[in-house]
Amino acid sequence: MTPVKTDVVTPMQIFNLPQHFVVPLFQRPYVWEEEEQWYPLWADVRRIAELRIAEPHRDAHHFLGAVVLQAQEGAVHVVQARNVIDGQQRLTTLQILMDAASATLDESGQDRLASQLERYTHNSELDIPPGDERLKIRHSNRDQGAYDEVMSADIPVAYDALQHHGTRIVRAHRFFSGASREWLGSPEEDLFKSRATALVWVLTQGLQLVAIDLTAQENSQEIFETLNARGTPLTAADLIRNFVFQRLDSEGGDTAKAYEKDWPFESTFWEEQVGVGKQYIGRSSLFLNQWLVSRTGDEISPSSTFTRFKHYVEHESNLPMADLLPLIKEEADSYEQWVKAAKDSARQLGVVEMAVYRMTAAQSQVLMPLLIWLHQPGRNLDAGEIGQIVTAAESWLIRRVLMRQALGGEMGRTIESMIKAYDHVPAPEVADRVVAHLSRLNVTSTYWPGDHELRRNLEETSAYNAYLRARLRIVLEAVEDSYRRKMKESQLERKGYPIEHILPQSWEAHWAVAGDEAVELRRSRVHRLGNLTLLTAKLNSTVSNSNWSKKRKALLKHNTIKLTGLLVERTEDRDWDETLIDARTTELIEAILKIWPVPAGHTGEVVDPKSKSNDWVKVKDLVESGLISIGAVLRPGYGEYKGLATVARDGGLELDGESFKTPSGAAKHATGRPTVDGWRYWRLDDGRSLKDVRASFTGVQPEMIDLDERGEA
Repeated sequence: MTPVKTDVVTPMQIFNLPQHFVVPLFQRPYVWEEEEQWYPLWADVRRIAELRIAEPHRDAHHFLGAVVLQAQEGAVHVVQARNVIDGQQRLTTLQILMDAASATLDESGQDRLASQLERYTHNSELDIPPGDERLKIRHSNRDQGAYDEVMSADIPVAYDALQHHGTRIVRAHRFFSGASREWLGSPEEDLFKSRATALVWVLTQGLQLVAIDLTAQENSQEIFETLNARGTPLTAADLIRNFVFQRLDSEGGDTAKAYEKDWPFESTFWEEQVGVGKQYIGRSSLFLNQWLVSRTGDEISPSSTFTRFKHYVEHESNLPMADLLPLIKEEADSYEQWVKAAKDSARQLGVVEMAVYRMTAAQSQVLMPLLIWLHQPGRNLDAGEIGQIVTAAESWLIRRVLMRQALGGEMGRTIESMIKAYDHVPAPEVADRVVAHLSRLNVTSTYWPGDHELRRNLEETSAYNAYLRARLRIVLEAVEDSYRRKMKESQLERKGYPIEHILPQSWEAHWAVAGDEAVELRRSRVHRLGNLTLLTAKLNSTVSNSNWSKKRKALLKHNTIKLTGLLVERTEDRDWDETLIDARTTELIEAILKIWPVPAGHTGEVVDPKSKSNDWVKVKDLVESGLISIGAVLRPGYGEYKGLATVARDGGLELDGESFKTPSGAAKHATGRPTVDGWRYWRLDDGRSLKDVRASFTGVQPEMIDLDERGEA
């Protein structure tokens, strides 16, 4: 077969001619989303634009990836058409971004710049047959209606009035419109014109794609399979390794010696897959991503790690590769030591190693770029200063875990903003600056909960149900270690000890009480913090559910843990009951507040208190907590609609071929009602509504359901 034609092209080159790029019917629908794709792409576009403003002569580009196009055999004098064999997600997103930016510029009176972008998204009426579609990308699958509608909408786009307003394509257009408007600022501002010009340049000339062009006779399926199915895809670490040693070779360096001495990522440790949210990523790629964040203070998605690394080396580091590579190895060695120490259950951990252990248990990597940044060669922070910062950051993280607040993107952006803001601050000032920064956070997505709020929350939370076991265990382990420190004893071995209920979950047989009020009081205390402890060995269920006298003897026999020992000592001459559970809950809370303190006078007040009610909870939070699984089927709770919704990976709901960000949005679609509470409407197979599941997550019981909404008498 004749070698296919491959070129590195810019959007201006690929979209310049009058043509149609046809997304075939068999292609999967548009699946890109804000968190993983739209925001990182916009961040890269903005970064290149800002670099062009600051250094107009710098040849900076951002690589988007590859696309495979195949010519269609068409009639003479008809606009050229090419099928999009691979890469429709990035081409569609690029067109949406260009059109949204064009609309924003048009609204701001920048007609010339807007027209420059429009020529790459819409064919001129002079170049197409009468009545033919002007859009350069033509979707043949179910995305056609949404794409055509938003790309042809009048300016300003009334998104909520669009027929397809809930689709990913329309939401993408809305996102890029808002992002470009926010970055450009007001047309009256001095920076507006230079930013507008730079944005148009980036979108037309500053982005690059590898375009693989096939003739109509070539086997497109073979090319598609080769790109997507055969072999193992290169990871970010693989791409970076190739780039590093090619650059080192071009600098005249000894590549063999450098590979042997300074490239640390070939061991089994670095090849391990690490869970990040619901995805797994190679540890070497994850570290390089976090290292880049620590160096740049920018948000960098895993998919952008290589291109961002390349840009950092070529335009920001000002170091030859022979000098940069040993620095990467030094920080990678520290990282490896922290992670291995955290996995050693018998090791006495320092503050940084313990933070890594607790982050792993909390299923969050959010603080790791901060730890790498603190230990950057040349930063010269002493152990005390590092300890102060890590303690504050861990308190911020763990308190948010205990308040069941989100740990995602906004917290990561807070870390990035601190890295960028304090990168050149003198070492003695860094700790105070970081602690003060965390204390100033005043929105629900990032705030640092204060003592009063956390105390009030933990007093009545059913902790055993509200928290993942690993998260609950690190809290109990931390309290145990605080008791041991007072006795000058070593840390508890972190062996995943079982969490035991003192008042058993099945208490009715041997712990019965008389009267409805007493029963409800007992039931409400079973899962509270004060009724939980750690054991070195799991009790037999028969013993665990026995009366207090028998269970107390078993606890004494199995106990080497002070949490349990102190509890047993209190009951030498009395039974375990609700009064003791409440007293011990208070004691554990006070210990937690001391282990993870806040600065004196810090209250954790926020400017958006309403979002701290149940309303802040999203389906994504329920998925991350394990209460609902990805792909879970949801059924209507009432009404005539018989369709099913499924929980998507991003926490949205999918039904009838459309995606909805919220349960209520999906319920409006299903019922045709202008307003409907989707949390009450959608139910799991076991009959629980999403509102019931949310109550389990927050520990706050839902209010009574209106009978008319359920359709019951």
